[in-house]
Amino acid sequence: MGNAIHQEVTINARPEKVYSALTDGAMFAEFTGGAPATISAEAGGEFSLFGGQIVGRNIEMIADKRLVQAWRPGNWEDGVYSLVRFQLEADGDGTKITLDHTGFPDGMEGDLESGWHKMYWEPLEAYLG
Repeated sequence: MGNAIHQEVTINARPEKVYSALTDGAMFAEFTGGAPATISAEAGGEFSLFGGQIVGRNIEMIADKRLVQAWRPGNWEDGVYSLVRFQLEADGDGTKITLDHTGFPDGMEGDLESGWHKMYWEPLEAYLG
């Protein structure tokens, strides 16, 4: 599981708004189409996204700057988690998001690579942009 995805996208919204959308369950559910989402506001707390399709724990939460999560879809083997790191940086009036997703099972890179765009970046830009 030495796989890695690196993506850089710019969203037309300030880092505070992007961070809130990624860490507030109600906002996350709203921008991703309404499926239930719960996200603990504390490092070490659990999250459940897309009605439980993605679950995990927040490892590090630095407001408006960084979010690191132990992250897994429900269809992976029990106990298998990957590491997702969102780095937020002001870019003019927008936010540059640097995503690093590592440690996922072999064969998952294609689905995950496109999934970040389809399930996160595109709806986030539509919601905040």
